[in-house]
Amino acid sequence: MLEKETINFEKTAIVGIVTQNQSEEKLKEYLDELEFLTYTAGGEVVKRFSQKMERPNPKTFVGTGKLEEILLYVKENSISTLIFDDELTPSQQKNISKLIEDCKILDRTHLILDIFAQRAETSYARTQVELAQCQYLLPRLSGMWTHLERQKGGIGMRGPGETEIETDRRIVRDRIALLKDKIKAIDKQMGTQRSNRGAMVRVALVGYTNVGKSTLMNAIGKSDVFVENKLFATLDTTVRKVVIKNLPFLLSDTVGFIRKLPTQLVDSFKSTLDEVREADLLLHVVDISHPEFEDHIASVNQTLLDIKANDKPIIMVFNKIDAYKHLTIDEDDLMTQKTPRHFTLEEWKSTWMSRVGEENALFISATEKENFEEFRERVYEAVRQIHITRFPYNKFLYPDYKDAVEKEEK
Repeated sequence: MLEKETINFEKTAIVGIVTQNQSEEKLKEYLDELEFLTYTAGGEVVKRFSQKMERPNPKTFVGTGKLEEILLYVKENSISTLIFDDELTPSQQKNISKLIEDCKILDRTHLILDIFAQRAETSYARTQVELAQCQYLLPRLSGMWTHLERQKGGIGMRGPGETEIETDRRIVRDRIALLKDKIKAIDKQMGTQRSNRGAMVRVALVGYTNVGKSTLMNAIGKSDVFVENKLFATLDTTVRKVVIKNLPFLLSDTVGFIRKLPTQLVDSFKSTLDEVREADLLLHVVDISHPEFEDHIASVNQTLLDIKANDKPIIMVFNKIDAYKHLTIDEDDLMTQKTPRHFTLEEWKSTWMSRVGEENALFISATEKENFEEFRERVYEAVRQIHITRFPYNKFLYPDYKDAVEKEEK
């Protein structure tokens, strides 16, 4: 009998703050997401800490009293990792590490980079992740040598430490330059590959992480793309030739976006995002069962704006309708006010979604294949229109070819 595999999760605590720009409800959403990120990376969140502040403490992110509370909890409960929801400055990370020893101090950016490092399968993805990690690490190198500062001063103590830091900085800078050159070479190679794909219409799946893009890719293209209920299950862009009816086109599955996406990742994943930039049509996949799907849409739209890909034709694909559940209000409840979380799917369709237009909004379930034929038909029509514009005389792809020829002859 096979023994059940046991996974040892690191005991983790997470920290966030309520500010003028971030309400308590919004912080809860972010911490929920941070907990899922932690789980994806192999950690188990056993405690959440939060504090109301006008702005983050420039020295320790949270107040000194809250930091003492965290320190006590970390010591009493053997917490191995402490993760902050926002990116820490190098000085904040250094100061916190001094006060909370024997515990890894990470921030949201570091955690996402760690997940990317775990998920990177190909040489190209690993190169992109390593570049992002080096760019993140460079300004934080001084914190790596705090063990020297804890020793007493004296001859030989100040010099070697500084020399070691400067040596490491030079090594990291050289490594960054090397990785950038390597990525340029791969970018050139991938650009050639894209140009060699011919003039077929290109369709790209975009969306927040874990919304079902890879599941949809498998369902449309009959391909075998890795799917898992964790964040960033897909890092490497997958491109497949898909044929709907008699019309072939290229479909690409890209890395998922996320709120507070580290700028280092946007920069280093330039070529991966080029698949989005060069696409003729975007399928923006949304997990409508997620309570914060509207925020996810805004985050994806912002990222598309950042990479200058917001002017392309977009079809909104609201996925996971089989998992959608709305809150209900009892008939005798006169106190509870109706919010968007109480909307049924039909009610959602009559909100701002109606302005998107029936031609540009679809409601499907990729796993249950619900409304899937309608989805395929809509994608076919959108690709067909692009193809006709690009090849006005290339009628042989369509069943109505004879009718088109006869009309031209008349």
